[in-house]
Amino acid sequence: MTAVLRRVLDRWQALRPRAQTSAQPTGERERTLARSTAEGRCGSLDPTLPAAAKLVAVQHPSATVPERPYDLVLLAAVLGLLGIGTIEIYSATAAEGLSKFHDSTYFLERQGLFVGLGGIAMWFAAGMDYRRLRQYAYPLLGIGLVLLAVALAAPSRNGAKRWIPLGPLTFQPVEIAKLALVTYLASSLGRKADHLKTFTVGFVPHLVVCGMMMVLLLKQPDLGSSVVLGMTTLGMLFMAGARVSYILVALLGAAPIAYHFVVGTPWRLQRFLAYFNPEAYANGQAYQFLQARLAMGSGGVTGAGLGGGHQTLGYMPEAHNDFILAPIGEEMGYVGVAIVLLCFAVLVWRGVRAALGARDVFGGYLAFGITLLFGVQVLFNVGVVLGVVPNKGITLPLVSYGGSSLVVTMFLVGLLFNVGRRPERASAAARDQAQRDAAGNKRLRVRVAIA
Repeated sequence: MTAVLRRVLDRWQALRPRAQTSAQPTGERERTLARSTAEGRCGSLDPTLPAAAKLVAVQHPSATVPERPYDLVLLAAVLGLLGIGTIEIYSATAAEGLSKFHDSTYFLERQGLFVGLGGIAMWFAAGMDYRRLRQYAYPLLGIGLVLLAVALAAPSRNGAKRWIPLGPLTFQPVEIAKLALVTYLASSLGRKADHLKTFTVGFVPHLVVCGMMMVLLLKQPDLGSSVVLGMTTLGMLFMAGARVSYILVALLGAAPIAYHFVVGTPWRLQRFLAYFNPEAYANGQAYQFLQARLAMGSGGVTGAGLGGGHQTLGYMPEAHNDFILAPIGEEMGYVGVAIVLLCFAVLVWRGVRAALGARDVFGGYLAFGITLLFGVQVLFNVGVVLGVVPNKGITLPLVSYGGSSLVVTMFLVGLLFNVGRRPERASAAARDQAQRDAAGNKRLRVRVAIA
């Protein structure tokens, strides 16, 4: 009994100076202690966040947790896609570069430059504090809308106004619009976590912003990119907890608009009809698809070998852009196509993994939005080459030839690396030690038995 009383007295002497220096009431002191503890866990909380977002921020601290190494599995998938794409771009453009520019490596050299710039962008995005993007969500959104509008005043190229000339290079503003839209949605959905079930606050504003971008894209015209942005927005709203009935209403409302743009535009209507009867439009709208089908079919299982394809010898226009999968199928066969699809599956898997293990709400939505953007774009591109969906003019991320599109895509991949650097799972010994430390910090409860 004497030993127990001595321990209680020592404990009281340790707590007494702290109690004497505190002049606050007991309830106020407890609230202050809880607030300081929460701030110590996750840094200063954003006062504009709703209650649910603050709770997630406290439960998943993002300022003091240790970070894990970069996702090497994701890095291997990205490097595999870049390697296959660069090799096939050279194989598909050697004849064109030699005939037009008297240099068979013309497109290869430019692609190498773009890959280098994209590597710098990916390295920068992987090392920066991605939470700063939340502060620039609205400026990025404004810049994206302005650039889309500026593109309408730029010179036409292949019947479309999708590029802004920058000297010898061109810039495609829709890539900045993709980054701006995903950043805005991640920031807004995190702030409106308590109102996502409401139609006017949690659903309509996001659809209005996406609709503004889609209108500018349809003016260029770029129906494929507008569909990708629309599907990405609805997917993020669905994962954030928006009502399914609202999403169905949005899809039903977009149906007559899509019908008007397809039927009301003669060349779009011909492309749509060529999807159902490609042989009737073999010399026109369906020419590219038929050549892609010949390339995929002639490749067989293992392909004709690198440089052994015939469709890239002037038969298939723009084979290094939207239809890059066709030369891959011809020269690498179904095995090469399967490897490309497997790499994209790994990219989506690791992207979802990064989103689920994000250290804060914004990072989770950001990683999921980027992953969804890649997934939708890949599905449309592969569907076009295989003849599952009509031609949309959408590139294959990390594989197709491109300048601004490749750089921005690699920047988005760098953000996935950044968000995915969550803390490692603690071992059993570490968890036991943490439990013992927590038990030691609790107040000592003593039961005194009186005989």
